[in-house]
Amino acid sequence: MSDPIWPRGVSAPAARALTSAGYQSLDQLAGVPERDLLALHGMGPKAIRVLREALVAQGLDFG
Repeated sequence: MSDPIWPRGVSAPAARALTSAGYQSLDQLAGVPERDLLALHGMGPKAIRVLREALVAQGLDFG
């Protein structure tokens, strides 16, 4: 299995939090409520902002 690739600007702790929660790609975050991601240890507002921008660029968004 390949390593997940997160957008530039997502910190290592945030990337580990996403991977530990079972997310392996950006498109898996579409529809997930921000509050659920913020509850992950290591995830912060900056990572949410970076991920949102990347999702919107693909025509997606959080739930």
